[in-house]
Amino acid sequence: MSGSTTATAPSGRRVPGSQGGANRWLVLVVLCVSLLLVAVDATVLHVAVPAVTEDLKPGGIELLWIVDVYPLVCASLLILFGTLGDRVGRRRVLLLGYALFGVASAVAAMADNAQVLIAARALLGVGGAMIMPATLSILRQVFPDRRERAVAIGVWSAVAGIGAAGGPLLGGFLLEHFWWGSVFLINIPLMLVSLPIGRLLLPESTGDRDGPWDVVGALMAAGGLFGLVFAVKRAGGGESPFGMTTLLSFFLGAALLVGFVRRQRRRKHPLIDLSMFSRPAFSTSLGCIVLAMLALVGLELVAAQYLQLVLGLSPLETGMRLVPLTVAAMVAGLAGSKFLHRFGPRTMVASGFTLTAVAVVVLTGMGDQLNDPLMITSFVLLGLGLQTTLFGSYESMLSEAPQSQAGGAAAIGETSYQLGAGIGIALLGSVMNAAYAPGLSSVQGVPAKESAAASHSLGEAYEVASGLGGGAGEALRSAARESFVHGLHVTLLVSAGLLLLGALMALKLPRTMECGAASQDQDQDQDQEPKPDADADAGIPAPRDGAGVRVESSVR
Repeated sequence: MSGSTTATAPSGRRVPGSQGGANRWLVLVVLCVSLLLVAVDATVLHVAVPAVTEDLKPGGIELLWIVDVYPLVCASLLILFGTLGDRVGRRRVLLLGYALFGVASAVAAMADNAQVLIAARALLGVGGAMIMPATLSILRQVFPDRRERAVAIGVWSAVAGIGAAGGPLLGGFLLEHFWWGSVFLINIPLMLVSLPIGRLLLPESTGDRDGPWDVVGALMAAGGLFGLVFAVKRAGGGESPFGMTTLLSFFLGAALLVGFVRRQRRRKHPLIDLSMFSRPAFSTSLGCIVLAMLALVGLELVAAQYLQLVLGLSPLETGMRLVPLTVAAMVAGLAGSKFLHRFGPRTMVASGFTLTAVAVVVLTGMGDQLNDPLMITSFVLLGLGLQTTLFGSYESMLSEAPQSQAGGAAAIGETSYQLGAGIGIALLGSVMNAAYAPGLSSVQGVPAKESAAASHSLGEAYEVASGLGGGAGEALRSAARESFVHGLHVTLLVSAGLLLLGALMALKLPRTMECGAASQDQDQDQDQEPKPDADADAGIPAPRDGAGVRVESSVR
């Protein structure tokens, strides 16, 4: 597949390309700020769930939608907007995403009922789907050299970890001083700054523009992903997995995705080059990303409720307990490129999974009393392990993709991330509910109706206990707390099992980081162009653009 990437600044001057220039590191800063905003928004609401529940009184399904609709919509639309960016310009799609993200944040902050908040979170998902693949595909364009790109991805992934782990801390600080809507309101000034800076500094680039953009295929992919995750969400929200709506959604989503794959195989100019999936490093990296997020994102939501509702910590105190995880993730991301070059993708990702599983098992030592040393130790190991896993997986995935398909490849990677996160919340939420509810079925002095209501969540159990009062209320509160801790331990063990499965999957990754190998773009056109000369000292290909891809640069 051929393609061309022409990178020019808005004013018409050339922008940093593959042949050097400090400006590419400035571009990385702008991209990281974009990613930070989206990553923070994915987790900032977690510590606000109790406050949202108290204010808006959402039902159990509505509460799941409030938390999960953002990654669901984002995952559904990543392929659509990632491939659209390859055609019409990645920077253009990114800036439009900034604008939509700001508008949706204002609507979410002012929501006065659960339905409005769900709709606003869905719009935030649309904006996130525009932003996320654009940041990674632009990074792929301005850092074609693999060693430099590994450093850039290390910084990028560190920022992602900081955003995901720092979201609860920021949310906790805001909830200490303002109302829950402030966790969305902070996005607006950041977007107002990001729009003009992004327009000024970011390069515009496109990928393979041969043939028309497959609108029907993009919609099929979006609908298929939405249907699958929607089915999982219903099952995770307590609905029967064999219910008509759940089954219809699952089979419709699966049918659309199968149709999408068959359509791409028939088209001369497909949205996604499916041959990428035949590369073991690419497909295995995607599987590792899904498993890492599936095991941990749902766990993070449960942990936030545990810290507040069981241990009685304030939102700010909850966020502060996650600072060690944030710092560890940042360190692992920044050191990732050195470790990747020394140990290779296979060892790095497998070790990251194993370390994260150990951290999760250690957390089972937590009970209904605060144990800071154990918690800090676990969170440090968790941050190091998770970031090591995601860094190695993303670097391997992106390096296997042709530059002309950077937007599509980035969208697939981010789809894996968001799909894993969405399924993780539903799956581990289901595990948590299954382990939690039985403990409240026969609390002495509590009527069956109240017991049934208390079994929905720990927050509802506390409300029912307050209404009952007296000995019955105290007995229900104590039973709910014990059941929640039991459910947390079961959820942790399930997460550890998923992480160990990821470690086994990582054994399919390449043993070493092949810095001197020609890019996939070059391999496709090797009959037309000779391979580049390698740098004698570093063993890195001499700076060049890559076959079928043109990156023009006059900025040094």
